[in-house]
Amino acid sequence: MSAMPIAMGVLGGVGLFLLGMRLMTDGLRLAAGRGLRRILARWTSTPPRALGAGVLVTSLVQSSSAVTVAVIGFANAGLLTLGQAVFVIYGSNVGTTVTGWLVALLGFDVNVKALAGFGVFLLGIDVLKSAFAVVEGSMSIESLQVTGPLVAAAFTATGFLMTVLMQSSSASIALILTSVGGGVIPVESGALLVIGANVGTTGTAALAVIGATSNAKRLALAHLIFNFVTGAVALATLPLLLMLLARLRSAVGLDQSPTSLIAGFHTLFNLLGVMLLWPFTPTLVRRLERRFRTPEEDEGRPRYLDHNALSSGTSGVHALGLELARAGAIAREMAQQSLRREAPASRLAARRGSIDRLLEAAGGFVTELQRQRLSEGLGAALPSALRVGRYYAEVAELAQTIAAEQEALDRLPPPLDADVRDFEASVLELIERSAVDREGNAPETAAAALAAVEERYHALKQRLLEAGTQGRVAVGLLVAHLDRLSNVRRLAQQTERAARYLWRLGAATDEAAPGWAQPSEVMTEDSAGGG
Repeated sequence: MSAMPIAMGVLGGVGLFLLGMRLMTDGLRLAAGRGLRRILARWTSTPPRALGAGVLVTSLVQSSSAVTVAVIGFANAGLLTLGQAVFVIYGSNVGTTVTGWLVALLGFDVNVKALAGFGVFLLGIDVLKSAFAVVEGSMSIESLQVTGPLVAAAFTATGFLMTVLMQSSSASIALILTSVGGGVIPVESGALLVIGANVGTTGTAALAVIGATSNAKRLALAHLIFNFVTGAVALATLPLLLMLLARLRSAVGLDQSPTSLIAGFHTLFNLLGVMLLWPFTPTLVRRLERRFRTPEEDEGRPRYLDHNALSSGTSGVHALGLELARAGAIAREMAQQSLRREAPASRLAARRGSIDRLLEAAGGFVTELQRQRLSEGLGAALPSALRVGRYYAEVAELAQTIAAEQEALDRLPPPLDADVRDFEASVLELIERSAVDREGNAPETAAAALAAVEERYHALKQRLLEAGTQGRVAVGLLVAHLDRLSNVRRLAQQTERAARYLWRLGAATDEAAPGWAQPSEVMTEDSAGGG
């Protein structure tokens, strides 16, 4: 028989299989919706739960790639730690073996084509079965027996290339299982192909993280380590694992088909990989966190919050103030870059993550300080520290928002645009006056600068409204600019408030910290417009 019909049958079967997988994946992902986020974000508090979440979600979605992308997104958003994300990746590798069981148990015994995705999935398997049935009768299976290390390496490499070329380990596994079930290749050769296909998913992950974030690269490296370790273990113990599975299935009366044996082998060696790597995962996570570091991540590492600083209340509050001053310097620089249009919103988002990490560490340090025996004055000052953190966090958020708004806005007519620039210049002046570590700055100068900002804001708002009523500015553009200017005003207010409470925190220690200017007086709540 000509090779062309066989090749067309194989290609058609793979195509139908991939289409069925895509339909099932999209349908289940749509059905899961927010449930996918809820499972990954909330059900990962411990390593076993994170592992179970990875298995469950990948089993439902039928796409380890989709779960990996989601995990990377949650890790970057701070919903998952790197350690939690690594265990979800482990679980995802186990969960993806469910595809093999679907092919082994359903694809060969059940004729279900009522559901679109699942029907096309099974139809693809059926086409592959038909194509391999023809191949079985035209070639000798003995020619594909594993007879040495080089042949074993060739089969493993073939499985790897299948996954890389098709960009789907599920499609590779289905192709391998149908060829084994059709008698085209022997079980041991099929097992080697499965090992290669399993490792081949690392090629997809490597391509996915080119130019990606540091967390994406760390998770891709963790994925690579897991798959290469499991592949090496599976190769080293291949005869033993196949014999163990055959005897186990015979002892408990399970299905004895070759496809079930290969599906069980796929699941077993992934589980062995989890068991082997579990004890070493904390060390792996620590080493991964030291790789692919970005300037923003180094910027977000605390410099002053050392446990030695907790030896006395005063030194602890000083260390806290210095770290908050660092966070403030980053937030003010973000605000300046936003107003001067020097950085896009995407870059500011990365720096905002630095502030979030610093403020999270500062919050934990405040909790430690509260456990110490502090003087009445120092204890009363700690709420000021929490306010400072909250205000600077909002400054960073507003800077990012303002930059994004500016990128989407058309400019106002020249006279009004110049007025906007003058208003922004007054906000930039306030930012300079709110630098607590700059000599000559004090609560009074920052409060005076904020008063000037408020005056300019109300005058500018009035001019913009008049331009809108006179038809000189379109209503939609007017509203968008007013919203942005309101955010700029809010940024100015929060910058001044953060500086005011940081000065108050310094005053509570009765002496100035290094590089931290001593305030001439502590402002009251009413004297600067409330907090």
